[in-house]
Amino acid sequence: MITTCGSVLRSFARALTGPRAEPVLMFVEGAAGEGKSHLLQELADLPDAPEPARRWWRCGAGGGPSEEDGHRPEATLWLVDDVHRADEDELRRLRGVLEGLGPGSAAAVTYRPEEIEVPGLPLGGTPMTYPGRLTVLTNRLAPWDEERVRRATEEALGGSGCTAEAVTRLHERTGGVPRVVVDLLAMVREQWPAFTGTAAEVDAAGVPPRLAELVLSRTHAVPPEHRPVVWAAAVLDGPAGRDELAAVSGLGAGTGTGALLGALEGAALAELGEGRYGFAVPLAASAVRATLPGPVRQDLHRRAANVLSRRQPVDWAAVAGHHRAAGEGHRWLRAVERAAESAEASGRHEQAITLLERTLALPGLPPQARARLAPLLARNAVTGLRSDQTVEVLAQIVQDAALPPAVRGELRLDLGLMLCNQMGRSHEGWQVLEVAAGELRDVRSVLAARAMAALVTPYWPGVSVDVHRGWLIQAVAAADDSGDAAMRTAVLANHVGLAMSCADPEAWELVEQLPVQSTDPACLRQAARGLCNAADSAVWLGFYERGADLLAAGRDLSARSGAPYTEHSAMGTRLLQQWWTGRWLGLDKRCEDFVAATADMPFIASDAYVVRGLLAVAQGDWGEARSWLSQQGTFGTEKLPVPLGAAAAGAVIRLALARQEVTAAAEHARAAWKVVADKGVWPWAAELAPWAVEALARAGDGAGAHTMVRNFAQGLGRRDAPAARAALVWSRAVLTETEAEASGEASAEGRRSGLLEAAALYGEAAAAYGELPRPYSQALTTEGAARCAIAADTEGAPDDERASGPVPDAEGASSGPAPAPEEDVILPVLAELESCAQRFTDLGAVWDAARARALLRTRQPVRKGRPPGRPSHADQLSPREEEVAQLAVSGLTNREIAATLHLSPRTVEQHIAGAMRKTGALSRRDLAHRLDATP
Repeated sequence: MITTCGSVLRSFARALTGPRAEPVLMFVEGAAGEGKSHLLQELADLPDAPEPARRWWRCGAGGGPSEEDGHRPEATLWLVDDVHRADEDELRRLRGVLEGLGPGSAAAVTYRPEEIEVPGLPLGGTPMTYPGRLTVLTNRLAPWDEERVRRATEEALGGSGCTAEAVTRLHERTGGVPRVVVDLLAMVREQWPAFTGTAAEVDAAGVPPRLAELVLSRTHAVPPEHRPVVWAAAVLDGPAGRDELAAVSGLGAGTGTGALLGALEGAALAELGEGRYGFAVPLAASAVRATLPGPVRQDLHRRAANVLSRRQPVDWAAVAGHHRAAGEGHRWLRAVERAAESAEASGRHEQAITLLERTLALPGLPPQARARLAPLLARNAVTGLRSDQTVEVLAQIVQDAALPPAVRGELRLDLGLMLCNQMGRSHEGWQVLEVAAGELRDVRSVLAARAMAALVTPYWPGVSVDVHRGWLIQAVAAADDSGDAAMRTAVLANHVGLAMSCADPEAWELVEQLPVQSTDPACLRQAARGLCNAADSAVWLGFYERGADLLAAGRDLSARSGAPYTEHSAMGTRLLQQWWTGRWLGLDKRCEDFVAATADMPFIASDAYVVRGLLAVAQGDWGEARSWLSQQGTFGTEKLPVPLGAAAAGAVIRLALARQEVTAAAEHARAAWKVVADKGVWPWAAELAPWAVEALARAGDGAGAHTMVRNFAQGLGRRDAPAARAALVWSRAVLTETEAEASGEASAEGRRSGLLEAAALYGEAAAAYGELPRPYSQALTTEGAARCAIAADTEGAPDDERASGPVPDAEGASSGPAPAPEEDVILPVLAELESCAQRFTDLGAVWDAARARALLRTRQPVRKGRPPGRPSHADQLSPREEEVAQLAVSGLTNREIAATLHLSPRTVEQHIAGAMRKTGALSRRDLAHRLDATP
């Protein structure tokens, strides 16, 4: 439990080695439970003294050595425990032993400083004569820090129960006293397996019996007339001043001071800081409170509420708790309201939400109080990071017919915002917002404008962009009529998001109108939201540098103005920006950390889920990809915002195509395309279009694929949407390539012409992505251009050359040179493809790199000077074996690897077997470790 410091152990070791060693006396002081006896046991286990020379002396237990024992000729290790329990006679004998310590002898003396008779003098008031040769040390044991408590918790509960919340609460309530920590962990363990690691569960475990017995015995030792000061400390449950304890106890200043001195002398209370007093172990207060009669306890709480309301700043939540415990219902609710308002003003929204949820969930709350507190809860929940319980509480409250219409409309508004923004229940939320807008139109124009502004937001599926534009007109008019600056900013923030999403020319001018220099905190919060809206939309459009600037400004303003929900949303946008711009190093972990940090509200992490899924696709980890893209089952993907849903759908379609599941890919493409088309914000089709067009074309629905491309082009018009424009060219390249491939052998020249046209379109798309920049999309389209150019080159070769060579060998390398007449044309293409494969590798796109290299090997010229035949790799993995092994350990099946590398499943199986034999791997999982260990 406690480990002594190395220097103390070394001092004792020196004292016990040889006749010339000087004697050592070490005083060990520590409060009850801090590990004094354990330290003595460590000293007893020192290897330097023979077993008979260890002498235990437990004070207060009767008996004990005489003074003559201190003059023993042999080296002796004295282990003296609990000196605070010794009477005067025992202290006299102990002093004699210690004064007579001879060479090679040592003594460790433990005591509780709070219980010795004369403060600072563990051996009593009689002076002790220390021999000149004696080394005297003092070792003050200290409570555990939070890290040590964490280790103890992990040992007791395992990783599942050792949450940061539980550890912090354990450390707070036990004061880090080791014995109390261990005892409380034993009680917590009794809750297993129900214990989930919350602070509330730690509190519910109760007070360890050993601690309760200690504190209650010390309280009982205080004279009855002075005990109220201990009771007052128990009710205040934290460090308090002398005057505060006197006032809460009801003893008055004079008597209260005397009572406090007595409680300190008897160790019932301790000085916790300069002029602050309470229990050394905070958990002890619960044990004392539990013994107080109801009327006494209520009087103490009433006085505590009055005392705490005079502190500055006032902790209104604590005041509210005391009023409630005192039975003062009206004062309790007023204090709750002030506590929530104070927390809101300082940006502590979660604290306000927790307090208000707990209060509003209580039965029998007066209607007037409910009408005051419910809007506070809703307002904090919309701004902060709410819990699921908030939605359920508000959904019940809005059904209360006794609520004034204006209050009900305000609550319905905030409920609708939470359903849409934080719960992903957009269809339900939209209906609630429409009702709220109607309810508030005639009673509160400011809130009516806010409801209408929410209906301007275009991200949710199911409503056309034209409907959003209609609500924008109404919202602008309502905000202007209200004359409220914050509401005008709120409408402007949503106008910015709508205009930027649609790539309207006025979007950038609207951003400049956001009042980022306002002195009104409400305006600043709305301006921060506007900046983050603009950043998110700009990133989807492909303006990555400008989006990053807006994002930085929006996050900074969100943090300064106290808008945690907006700040967290901006973090999701940042992950998307890093995905597109190729900053993949550590991106998977950043996504996973964000998901973990928002586990109580997973919808806010939907960007992180999708980005993590997109990474898994590129890395060939297809099993993980489907899990992440489906939000790991936390909520339905159909609830995703339209652009994010389109991106996720594009990845799912791509996976289906890679697995040759063409019919399923086409069905998914049609469903996802309909969502985007119904919305009518065509820049959002950028991450879906190339894969959806390919799915329909490969499924034989050429007309449907053409319609997709045509609608995409018409929807974009002349809008400035760089990512969507590049995707449109990519989609045309895909359509041209698939049509050329389907043209058949009868029209070889037409097929070749189509492939060359597709190659040119792919090249155009690659150049556009390079300008953005989007390195992964650029590499994919570059690969497409090379694929079409190689296929066209093969089409252009004479029939006899196509029939006779080159033929790839088992390693994928050609057994002879490419046809000489075409080498000067195809060599630059191959060089570009090789560069493309390296870019995939640099990004970490294992699957794509393997596919590109497989294509490269079909036309790779033989290196000069290489002898004919298959190269020998002895015990080293061949390039093909390494490629197949990397895809295998990433999670792809043999069939999927075969489709990627254009091999037969049997060949894939042989390569995996060769890789396992050469590395000594016993399984695919083991193969992953072997590959990681290979230099």
